[in-house]
Amino acid sequence: VGGEPIRGGPGRACPFTRRCLTVQHGSAMAAAAGPGGSGSGVSSSSSEAAARRRLRVLLGHLRSAPEAHLSASPCRGRAAGPSSESPPSTLPKRRQEVLKWNGWGYNDSKFIVNKKGQAEFTGKRYRLGGMMLPLLREWIEKNLGWNQEHKSISKASLNISEVPPAVTNEEFLQDLKATNISYSQDAEDRVFRAHGHCLHELFLLREGMFKRVPDMVVWPECHDDVVKIVELACKHNVCIIPFGGGTSVSSALECPPDEKRTIVSLDTSQMNRIHWIDEKNLTARVEAGIMGQDLERRLGESGYCTGHEPDSMEFSTLGGWVATRASGMKKNVYGNIEDLVVHIKMVTPRGVIEKSCQGPRMSTGPDIHHFILGSEGTLGVVTEVTIKIRPVPEYQKYGSVVFPNFERGVACLREIAKQRCAPASIRLMDNQQFQFGHALKPQVASIFTSLLDGLKKFYITKFKGFDPNLLCVATLLFEGSREKVLQHEKQVYDIATKFGGLAAGEDNGQRGYMLTFVIAYLRDLGMDYYLIGESFETSVPWDRVLDLCRNVKERIVKECKERGVQFPPFATCRVTQTYDAGACVYFYLGFNYRGISDPIHVYEEIESAAREEILANGGSLSHHHGVGKLRKQWLKESVSDVGFGMLKSLKQYVDPNNIFGNQNLL
Repeated sequence: VGGEPIRGGPGRACPFTRRCLTVQHGSAMAAAAGPGGSGSGVSSSSSEAAARRRLRVLLGHLRSAPEAHLSASPCRGRAAGPSSESPPSTLPKRRQEVLKWNGWGYNDSKFIVNKKGQAEFTGKRYRLGGMMLPLLREWIEKNLGWNQEHKSISKASLNISEVPPAVTNEEFLQDLKATNISYSQDAEDRVFRAHGHCLHELFLLREGMFKRVPDMVVWPECHDDVVKIVELACKHNVCIIPFGGGTSVSSALECPPDEKRTIVSLDTSQMNRIHWIDEKNLTARVEAGIMGQDLERRLGESGYCTGHEPDSMEFSTLGGWVATRASGMKKNVYGNIEDLVVHIKMVTPRGVIEKSCQGPRMSTGPDIHHFILGSEGTLGVVTEVTIKIRPVPEYQKYGSVVFPNFERGVACLREIAKQRCAPASIRLMDNQQFQFGHALKPQVASIFTSLLDGLKKFYITKFKGFDPNLLCVATLLFEGSREKVLQHEKQVYDIATKFGGLAAGEDNGQRGYMLTFVIAYLRDLGMDYYLIGESFETSVPWDRVLDLCRNVKERIVKECKERGVQFPPFATCRVTQTYDAGACVYFYLGFNYRGISDPIHVYEEIESAAREEILANGGSLSHHHGVGKLRKQWLKESVSDVGFGMLKSLKQYVDPNNIFGNQNLL
């Protein structure tokens, strides 16, 4: 109907037709929806009727238009021809071939203590790979009581005999086989999808085993496959737990130990296509199983990006971002996930939820997207998302600012937020985190570089009088056209100067962002030497930021002493995202557990006390990690009794038989 063509891959159907004439399938989910009727059967016929009406309207504008035939789009994963196959993913279907089964990230990437007694990061995937870290061991010894002689031995490999036997629903299995959807009952596949990356989950894998793991893993290749799986689950009363990237830090992926039904882990990794890129509207239709790094790489090949970069973007998925209401490092320019989403398609036991058009905004009652965003796998499976895209920025520049203390740094960030001139990313580390980051600095090969670093330190601490035990650092990232970036940079640095800030160079800023993707690997090394740690976050109004940061860290120290932790804990924070009315604060908590018989229980008590302190100081239950099972005890308090009742009513209507029974949130 006029306009420019929209780009897609070879052999792809017209994206205009896909967007405007989607037909939802009637299904056996109707029977499982319980009294009151099913949304699925009704929505199928009504959607098709509406699509036909719209087609007739559009055909009226076309000259000599042929009679159009309206039909459901075939599953791309099953369509004939090579163009319909899933593009290669960074990770194979059997993720354990590349990723650690009981730790974070790639098998070939880890922190070790080498034969010389120095810390080193292995592998070649990251800039830090193969580099020595001469300051790290001394820092850990000084701050956490680390001793190389005290080592905690982890299981070298998964013991298949320890894995709980599968609970098999034979009728479901036979019907699943008839669909030709890939599945596995292999113990390694099941265990890999039984957990996220909470401390207690990984600690348990090192020393024991979960009481309950998925009984089967299924790999749908498209939206229609998900519809079939959910239909069969409703028919045979099977429990489904969606699995995206497995990076959850809220216990969201743990199987409820009291679940007696067959538990199916629905792995979305094979749903990883970009269906189309709309260059006129700057949107892209993407399957929900695509990982962040693959999404950005493939969009980048066409000159676009989403700009959504959570710390977990290497492994987390688009569907997972939607399900947890994720936030990224560069949200100041690109927005959080709720700002990026234009359209969501989700399969539920009642049928398929999606809006009728891809308009940028609608005034049609409460936004159904906000029922889906943050639903954490309790209502259904997100299968496809239309997301905003932007041209890849022509210019990118890092930076950093040193402040005399944390208070000055927070005041500066507040002023930058007030003037609405925040760079793509601005993150302020407190002094403890600055010292920690300094300990992760690689060995300097050049005498000149070493001398220059010494002069910078002398200038800041001696000439400018900054106390090295109080100063803090903000890392910056600017993106856009070169001219605008340089103007923006000057504006931010001018504001920083008013708060006593000193420009500290691009290298520090760039290194800070590089560490974002390797810092999670450090916990695995720590657990080898009786050190445990975890992160948690909150959002808080500006006038409460300083009090909350101080009080939470003090509470952590107090709780550690009362629970017999022999060494001072590592309690630190940074301000990671800024808003008009407040900021996100991200905490790290770690301690040496030598002499403690049940370290995970002690840790959970300390973190729970820290969460109570956060709530008492005006912070939120979570800014972007989500609730899961780890924090759901506080959800009713956070959203009110009535709000909690609304969530329960939604769950009861959409999933009355608790097919999506991961027990998150409620």
